[in-house]
Amino acid sequence: MAAYRADEEYDYLFKVTKSTIGVEFATRTIHVDGKLIKAQIWDTAGQDRYRAITSAYYRGSVGALVVFDLSRRAFARKEKAFFTETSALESINVADAFTGVLTQIYHVVGRKVLAIGDDPSALPIGQTINIDMKDDRQAANKAGCC
Repeated sequence: MAAYRADEEYDYLFKVTKSTIGVEFATRTIHVDGKLIKAQIWDTAGQDRYRAITSAYYRGSVGALVVFDLSRRAFARKEKAFFTETSALESINVADAFTGVLTQIYHVVGRKVLAIGDDPSALPIGQTINIDMKDDRQAANKAGCC
């Protein structure tokens, strides 16, 4: 019950990721368009031994922060990725990168709500909007065998 009350303090809850040895977990809270956004940041440092955790946790994610070496900028251009140069060592643009990703995720989620047909003017201010993707997954499962 206490965890439920804590979640009510936020308008949205997003899951994101950061860099270490092993798995590290952190949270970050920002304001976007007058809404309080809380992100869960999971860093697995790209290690395959955490694949079982990450595949279950990232399922249904709206966005991700991909970290790569500057010598591979072609990857970002090829994938048409939003590119922000950062340095964790010198603490340059790291917070801006997370804020940028969370802001973009918030706007993507907002567009999905509008695409579904909800009238945003009919929603009370501060109401939590849940985007349920279960129907899409269930439809995909029904299309297969059995």
